[in-house]
Amino acid sequence: MTGISEKTVLITGASSGIGEATVRELAGAGARLFIGARRAERLKALAEELGERVAWRELDVTDAASFEAFVDAAEARFGGIDVLVNNAGVMPLSPLAALKRDEWKRMIDVNIHGVLNGIAAVLPRFVAKGNGHVVNVASVGAHLVLPTAAVYCGTKYAVWAITEGLRQEHENIRSTIISPGVTATELGDDISDPQVAAALKDWRQKSLTPDAIARAIRYALEQPDGVDVNEIIVRPTAANM
Repeated sequence: MTGISEKTVLITGASSGIGEATVRELAGAGARLFIGARRAERLKALAEELGERVAWRELDVTDAASFEAFVDAAEARFGGIDVLVNNAGVMPLSPLAALKRDEWKRMIDVNIHGVLNGIAAVLPRFVAKGNGHVVNVASVGAHLVLPTAAVYCGTKYAVWAITEGLRQEHENIRSTIISPGVTATELGDDISDPQVAAALKDWRQKSLTPDAIARAIRYALEQPDGVDVNEIIVRPTAANM
């Protein structure tokens, strides 16, 4: 396995949940980390806690210019980029009949356009140097559909397809999709339907902690350059979906 301490890793959605856990896991392994999210105060506190090998910048993944500036700043700080972890996501679940068009649009913008903006920002750099690694955090929702989750699952199916397309198009660039099962994070805290919010609380009676996903990401990153871990699905042992 290669040393993570030799890698510069960019992580989106790094202010909480899986993103924060991944920052902590990779920082413990000695990686250079450049972290982004909308909540700048959380990023600042995390970077100050973990030391000089962790730097941050406020990031809106739905804004292509914001993502480009994020990547430029990472290069300026660390001199190059080896890995992008596209982790930012939202999950305001609701029945289709509720017609929550604004929430549908937000999921598409963050979960799909956010991933594409990240790929667009790093891919020319990876192509130019002949290597790189994109890790996209999806969901078991990329493999199944549940009532109230049609649009969310649609976005995660899209992330799966984008990741697979990237793998096929570039023989020197690694692509990995990580699909967590139910995980105890802030994801879904913005659900506006009371019944769906209550159902999510019940689902989370059997849930992973974010560090389980962070370890899966670390595993994929630690492989030698000729080994591409294409997909990892991580569920709670007691999961029924």
